[in-house]
Amino acid sequence: MAAEIITAKSLNLWYGTDGKTSASDRGHHALKDINVNIPARQITALIGPSGCGKSTFLKTLNRMNDLVPGVHIEGEVCFDGQNIFDKTVDTTWLRKQVGMVFQKANPFPMSIYDNVAYGPRTHGIRNHSELDGIVEKSLRDAAIWDEVKDRLKKSALGLSGGQQQRLCIARALANEPEVLLMDESTSALDPISTAKIEDLAVELKEKYTVIMVTHNMQQAVRVSDKTAFFLLGELVEFGDTDKIFSMPKDKRTEEYITGRFG
Repeated sequence: MAAEIITAKSLNLWYGTDGKTSASDRGHHALKDINVNIPARQITALIGPSGCGKSTFLKTLNRMNDLVPGVHIEGEVCFDGQNIFDKTVDTTWLRKQVGMVFQKANPFPMSIYDNVAYGPRTHGIRNHSELDGIVEKSLRDAAIWDEVKDRLKKSALGLSGGQQQRLCIARALANEPEVLLMDESTSALDPISTAKIEDLAVELKEKYTVIMVTHNMQQAVRVSDKTAFFLLGELVEFGDTDKIFSMPKDKRTEEYITGRFG
C-alpha cells in the first residue's frame, strides 16, 4: 500500500457565494462532501463529464481556487498531514510543493532557460552553476533536454505545442514539488505529443505524485494507477483503475465508462 500524500475530508466548495453563509444562498455547490485519500508516487486520474467538479477539485489541492472571487470552502484537504486551509499555511510554499500544468501550454515570453529558472530565482536561488544544474535536471526529467539543449537562450514561444507543454512541466519540476497536478494537459495536443506526455507521466511517478484530470478514458486506463469518477460535484467512486474500468461498483460509473452519458 502506497502512503497517502493528500487526504480530503468532508470537502465542500461553493462558487458565487458573495460572502453569504447560509446554506440556501451559497451559490453553485460545485464539490459535495468529498472524502478521498490520494496515494504518493502513483498517478491518479480524475474522470467525469464536463462540469462535474474534477477540475475544481484539482485546483483546490494547491488553493488555486483562492484566486476566484466568491468561493466558499468547508472541510479539510491535508497535504503531508497538514490542513492546507489552515491560516498558517503559506500559499507560495504550497504551490511550490504542489505544482500545476494547465490545459493550454503557457510558457512565459522569455527564453527556454529563463522559463525553467523562473521559479528557483523567485525562491532566492541566484548562483549560476546551481541554476544551470536545476534547468538541465528539470528539462531532462521532462524528457525535452535533448530537443532544446542547443537553444536554451532562444524564445520558448518558438517551440511546438507539445514541446511547450513539456517545457511547462519542466518549469513546474524546477521548484522540486512533491505533487504535480495536470489539468487536461494533453487535450490540445496531437497524438504523438500526447503519447510523449503520457510516457513522461509514467516516468515521473518514480519521483513525484501525479494527479491528472482527463476527458480521455483510454488515457486514464493507459497511465493511471487510481481513478476517481466525479458526477455533479460528487465523488461517485474511487479505486484501482483496472477495477474501476472492469468491475465498477456504482451503476453511474458503469454507465459513464460504457458511454451511455457524458
